Amino acid sequence: MNAADRFRAAVESRDHAALKELFTEDVRFYSPVKFTPFEGRAMVLGLFGVLLRVFEDFRYVGRFDGSSQTGTDGAETASEVLLFRTTVNGREIHGIDLLHFAEDGRIKEFTVMVRPQSAVHALGEAVLAGLVEDGLVPAGGSQGRD
Repeated sequence: MNAADRFRAAVESRDHAALKELFTEDVRFYSPVKFTPFEGRAMVLGLFGVLLRVFEDFRYVGRFDGSSQTGTDGAETASEVLLFRTTVNGREIHGIDLLHFAEDGRIKEFTVMVRPQSAVHALGEAVLAGLVEDGLVPAGGSQGRD
């Protein structure tokens, strides 16, 4: 089972602990509600702790694999796109997770795209509240404005 399969299984079973070994130490997470990426394994794992709490009825509904350029160094790397559906605060979300892999097979870059815009807003509010609750960003933080 490759990293994408293990990642998918961990998310679908809400097994936060299983995610740790799947990310590189310097992983970057590009969010649809934040201009700059979340950086580093500790921060990305903290974010996933929040996401696993706020997503309702999360499920992957498709996948594509291939290669693409990363945002960090522009190198062509093995990549996989996982299509998902979920609900956050009553808003249905359609989205994709774009995973870029390091040479050792772990995830080095992660980009999430979601639609529609109202769902992006609901997701941003729920994630910011969870990040503040977990002490990962200060209260009154500007998660979506940086």
